[in-house]
Amino acid sequence: MAVWGIADLHLSFETDKPMDVFGDKWKNYTQKLKKSWEERVGREDLVIIPGDVSWAMNLEETRKDFAWLDALPGTKVMVKGNHDYWWSTVKKVREALPPSIYVLQNDHLEWNGWAVCGTRGWTCPAEGGFEESRDEKIYLREQQRLEFSLQSARAAGFESIIAALHYPPFNSCREDSVFTRLLSAYGVKYCLYGHLHGEALHLAFEGEMQGVKYLFVSADALEFSPALIVSENGK
Repeated sequence: MAVWGIADLHLSFETDKPMDVFGDKWKNYTQKLKKSWEERVGREDLVIIPGDVSWAMNLEETRKDFAWLDALPGTKVMVKGNHDYWWSTVKKVREALPPSIYVLQNDHLEWNGWAVCGTRGWTCPAEGGFEESRDEKIYLREQQRLEFSLQSARAAGFESIIAALHYPPFNSCREDSVFTRLLSAYGVKYCLYGHLHGEALHLAFEGEMQGVKYLFVSADALEFSPALIVSENGK
């Protein structure tokens, strides 16, 4: 029962939004993803998907994308990304999704002794494009959602926690944020994030900061192959 991670699937089986406009790396990427997923992920495994799952604009348009994802091995758990426009209320989303797919919002998923927590996150202060009048409110709301999720895991007695955020939980200077402080305070073991693509890939950080191991799992950075986070023996 291993745990894997991969973000930014950007599926578009119903909306026809080809990703190869973003570079040759994206040509036939769903075939690459399916092949590597089926080779690596077992039926009893968990795959964490930190956002940007589908280009659909509403839940009706996600049917083919999630049917494709449902057919792949393993249980999938995801948080919202900035391009997941189809995400309405969490109740409606959960009712619409196939049984192998779970979404997080203010709660956690229990998995083989681990708690998986998460939220979308947001652009952090001092990052290019951050405007206090526009972004501060969302940034702090996402902080609250992450803390609700972490609190639910702690209340359930979990000490081994994996967190997933779509946005990097720090700015490009890797300064502390409300997210990094929460992750450290709650003793999170691993934090997965995505969102960065193209020239921004070099801004991604992987490694340990204040007791948390950060893992960058955007699909194109992983060559469309899920990354192993926790092996079958729980390490």
